[in-house]
Amino acid sequence: MKFEKYEIDPQIKENLIANGFHRTTDIQFKTIPAILNGEDVLAVAQTGSGKTAAFAIPIIHQVLVDQQRRRSKGIYCLVLVPTRELAQQIGRVFSMLSKKTGATSYAVYGGVEQDAQIAQLVGGVDILVATPGRMFDLIRQNYIDINFVRTLVLDEADRMLDMGFIGDIEAVKSRLNQRHQTLFFSATINPKIKKLAYSQIRASALRIQVSPSEMVSKNITHSIVKVDMDDKRHLLIRFLQMNPEGKVIIFVRTQVRAERVAAWLTKNEIGSVSMHGGMEQPEREKQLAIFRDQPTGVLIATDVSARGIDLPGITHVVNYDLPDDPENYVHRIGRTGRGFAKGKAVSFWSPEETDKLADIEELLQTKLHEEKVDQSLFQPVSVKPIENMSMEELLESAGANFEGGKKRGKKHKK
Repeated sequence: MKFEKYEIDPQIKENLIANGFHRTTDIQFKTIPAILNGEDVLAVAQTGSGKTAAFAIPIIHQVLVDQQRRRSKGIYCLVLVPTRELAQQIGRVFSMLSKKTGATSYAVYGGVEQDAQIAQLVGGVDILVATPGRMFDLIRQNYIDINFVRTLVLDEADRMLDMGFIGDIEAVKSRLNQRHQTLFFSATINPKIKKLAYSQIRASALRIQVSPSEMVSKNITHSIVKVDMDDKRHLLIRFLQMNPEGKVIIFVRTQVRAERVAAWLTKNEIGSVSMHGGMEQPEREKQLAIFRDQPTGVLIATDVSARGIDLPGITHVVNYDLPDDPENYVHRIGRTGRGFAKGKAVSFWSPEETDKLADIEELLQTKLHEEKVDQSLFQPVSVKPIENMSMEELLESAGANFEGGKKRGKKHKK
């Protein structure tokens, strides 16, 4: 459905069109009317399906209607998220969609000085995006008042609940002085977490699942390559040489692994940026900005970037290490193939990770397609600047290419 057909503020429609959004995704089509009607919503949809806009569009419209009725008082909407990067990203989406509307939004999170955040809050804000820790710090200092919040949103709700934030969520809801709307959005949710979520919303809440039997978007072609742990570094160089025009995220298990992979790429004259939890927040923001603004490039990340982060133009995801949590496989590869774009993901699977692979296949209820590649790909690479290599040389050097899982795994029952 086209956005122009919705009964939302005309300026919001202009902002959508200006940013290339003309037609709703499935999750937006199903949730926007319900949110506009004031219903509680528990929405589960694939990564990259447009969940942020699904709640941002109707919330901005509700703020404007509230202002017209002269009912606005303090923060209208509170969006709680588990990570700093996700807070920043959602803040950008709200800013983009609310431009010239008169609705104000702001994101607060830890890891940075709070003075600038306090100055913004003192000036007033309609929509607050926040991580729980920084939000409660500012509440205790009387810089944030959530008593008049009318809409509460939990993005990446499964992680919020699984990380033990249920107490914080209950504390927030106990502070709300009036009947409010609660919206839970996530890409994955298990029965235990679903039960916790249901305890926080009205019994009449709308439960929405888009493609629940397919956790991975059809826009993403994903496969595995069996390789010994010690040979992963050589395979990675070959892969990057085969995709010199790609914009690639490489996921690793730990920050030590991230640093080692970055050093290995540098040794092989391949530039990269890194992002992990051991970095200070300003440095994380700097690295993300560098990668975001490049048409091509390589980002090495731990699972701090697996959820929610929307980076434009990601062509490939490489799971250098399989994730400990199988749900993070879905979130990792969901960094590509977002919206209506296509993407590819490949996972380097070593024998030591067989149990992790089994957990992923159990979650997806499908056998992952295994790419058969030439053993020459696992051999040490002779260093030569990529820009000096022709495609013929790359193909000859690699011995095989990564076509990326043309076959889709067949469903099987566990």
